[in-house]
Amino acid sequence: MSRLRQALPPLSTLLPFEAAARHQSFLRAAQELSLTQAAISRRIRALEESLGVALFERRHRQVVLTEAGRTLAEAVAGGLIDIAECAQRLRHRQPPHEVVLFAELYVAMYWLVPRLNDFHRRHPRISVRINASSQPLVQAMEPFDLAMQCTDRPSGLLAPLLSVPDEVFPVCSPALTEPHAWSIETLLSRPLLHYRESDNDAWMSWRTWLDRVGHPQPPPAPTSGQLFDSYPVMLQAAMNGHGVCLGYGGIGQLVRKGELVRPVVESIRLDAGMSVYRARHADDRPAVDSVLDWLAEILTTPERLQRED
Repeated sequence: MSRLRQALPPLSTLLPFEAAARHQSFLRAAQELSLTQAAISRRIRALEESLGVALFERRHRQVVLTEAGRTLAEAVAGGLIDIAECAQRLRHRQPPHEVVLFAELYVAMYWLVPRLNDFHRRHPRISVRINASSQPLVQAMEPFDLAMQCTDRPSGLLAPLLSVPDEVFPVCSPALTEPHAWSIETLLSRPLLHYRESDNDAWMSWRTWLDRVGHPQPPPAPTSGQLFDSYPVMLQAAMNGHGVCLGYGGIGQLVRKGELVRPVVESIRLDAGMSVYRARHADDRPAVDSVLDWLAEILTTPERLQRED
């Protein structure tokens, strides 16, 4: 045990390092851990001095993991995840037939929940507990067995088991539309609704969408319309006639039910739009296998994507 203690770096540096490596930011790590940015920097430097290697490359307003940093980040994150999951299981013994499924909030509301009856008809003894969140899975507040989220959102050390295509297209209330499809010019004359998360690469902004459909005019800035922090709230605003927002395949049921319509024919295909992940502790659980097989079936079979209960 004494040799283990001598080999380990200062334990007080590991949580700050893991957070900084995950966020690629000392500031975000400080905010997550309720520390100052200077405190994070000091602990990272102490860790680097203990190991004798640079873990981050300091750039202007940015830090990037070095090769040594990536190696350590994988080991530290894996160890901390294992400890956290073990502690959580000891605190709350999970029933063998319960599966915790982490899902993005809009996916849970508009895609997953309408289909759950199908799963329960097939597997009446398995309970699926949905942990819906607007945060990426790396910020999940409790352990999960499986996760569904947009492919481009941060997933930490978890690699996707399954990735499927998606589609991005404008949607609005039927009250705003006309008998024929709009032109892009007509679309731009309507109020546009913006999702704040489209500032990052995981969500497509109007600017990016218009550029990819080949619109020649300068696309709108996020200030030209209403801005939302919640994607489901933005969808509700669109259903209530406040404007046009960008929709994804996960909201297909709203279009099929006529609560939203697609006012233009243009759309963007994403080759890997939605991904499914499996936590390492869930590798040997038959109930998790059943949920995973069901998700794979309904995600990869076009006919089943049209089903709604």
